[in-house]
Amino acid sequence: MSRKFDIEVPDLSGRRAVVTGASDGVGLGIAGRLAAAGAEVVMPVRNQRKGEAAIAAIRQRTPGADVTLRALDLSSLASVAALGETLLAEGKPVHILVNNAGVMTPPERQTTADGFELQFGTNHLGHFALVAHLLPLLKAGRARVTSQISIAANQNAINWGDLNWERSYNGGKAYSQSKIAFGLFGLELARRSEAGGWGITSNLAHPGVAPTSLLAARPEVGRASDTLGVRAIRVLSSVGVLGTVESAQLPALLAATAPEAGVFYGPSRVGHLSGPPAEQALYSRLRDADEARRVWQVSEELVASGLRAGGTGR
Repeated sequence: MSRKFDIEVPDLSGRRAVVTGASDGVGLGIAGRLAAAGAEVVMPVRNQRKGEAAIAAIRQRTPGADVTLRALDLSSLASVAALGETLLAEGKPVHILVNNAGVMTPPERQTTADGFELQFGTNHLGHFALVAHLLPLLKAGRARVTSQISIAANQNAINWGDLNWERSYNGGKAYSQSKIAFGLFGLELARRSEAGGWGITSNLAHPGVAPTSLLAARPEVGRASDTLGVRAIRVLSSVGVLGTVESAQLPALLAATAPEAGVFYGPSRVGHLSGPPAEQALYSRLRDADEARRVWQVSEELVASGLRAGGTGR
């Protein structure tokens, strides 16, 4: 099965892009491609050392690439607010925002600095707050906002009775919840932009299944060694059944740069696990506009309460 496929990224000279989670893996690939197309790329990262290595890798491929780091920890609303203040002070419109960073299935329940379950707080609420802070810059740039969800958003449901999984933690279901909420938010952003004349285009992408670092050893989320799942994914990727890190970046890259933006992009082969990127039908769990409005309203309330708590827990 051939995996020789790619997309053409248009000239992005004069445009500013912000990519979260760009210090490695899929995010690094997306940032590098945007920079190679002429964009000024801002890479907000939690780990400065990894960020510097990522910039070096991009410049090795694209000498003179306009890439810079900013500090961001999506699991801290104070950090998100600080990045927002920094970019607002710089005063440059944002033309592309790729909400790509994420954390997946800590073996034990963990919380963010603000007391939220780690996956919900990082994958969804952190990005929700980031978009809120950057809204003036996104409006000024008539931005394309692409939010990276997952095939897990086609499974399970939002646990409305226990959003923070305090009574009974299930890492896989909590991950699904974070990605369903994030997807509903991205679609509601599109609706509100259209209704309010904001000029922002918001869409979704997912990378399929590829051997990224999400399921690899990550001591910061309590995973000391690679999971059995990521080992299997590496084997299946090596024989062409699943995607690669290079192919996994293409759906979000296409969603963020295609001249005419679609709603939802993913790999196009059987099961949408791998293959060339293409538009696909929305997952059933993302089709309820009332559910999306509820996600938006609850997210506003949770972010506001988290900021009032000042990172002391809830």
